[in-house]
Amino acid sequence: MRVLVIQNFDGTELGLLGTALDEANATIETVRPYLGEALPKGASSHDALIVLGGGQNALADDTHPYFPELMALMRSFTAAGRSVLGICLGCQLLARAQGAENIIGGATEFGWQNVELNDDGEADPFFKGVDPSFPIFQWHDDTFILPRGAVRLAGSIKVHNQAFRLGRATYGVQFHFEADRKVVERWNTEFADWIAERQPDWTTRHPREAERYGAVADAIGLKIARNWVSTIRRAQSR
Repeated sequence: MRVLVIQNFDGTELGLLGTALDEANATIETVRPYLGEALPKGASSHDALIVLGGGQNALADDTHPYFPELMALMRSFTAAGRSVLGICLGCQLLARAQGAENIIGGATEFGWQNVELNDDGEADPFFKGVDPSFPIFQWHDDTFILPRGAVRLAGSIKVHNQAFRLGRATYGVQFHFEADRKVVERWNTEFADWIAERQPDWTTRHPREAERYGAVADAIGLKIARNWVSTIRRAQSR
């Protein structure tokens, strides 16, 4: 099983997805196009694609001119029926790649927040074994309109579109289910200045939220990660 991971920002990582991929003995290739690393030309060399988050918005082609090429790559994986996962920025890029509108600003969620599955979400294998309402880590300011043909799976009080599926196994997920408490602790350090400026009460909130929601969110995040990994099918040809 070969999985291509696109990193868009320093400090992002697979977290619980890495645990689930290791359990499946996956071979992971990470590309950092924001550092000038070349994107593959198509889906033929990999069984699945993960596009991670970042601090930029999904319309930032001026500072991240690889975005159009990345979106074309995401479309090629979907067209080939291979598993695709976009998280946060990756989710917003996935929506844009499918012709949907990105909404920049006005959708801020930060910290452990509650997400609600709809009927389609409860029935989808991505959320197998997950309660209809659950806490999970959020960190975003932007949102998107659901792409044409997508199945909406989850929402929250503040942000209507939290997860969707296209085709067999292309998933866009706004929340950071991959971020367990260890990842959040590292983000607290690596992005301390950003957090202090935009979320000045986080140093007080974080210990309380981690105590109340962290263990449950970690278990849910790992379950979702394993569910997505189980959708990966090995390509028959290279």
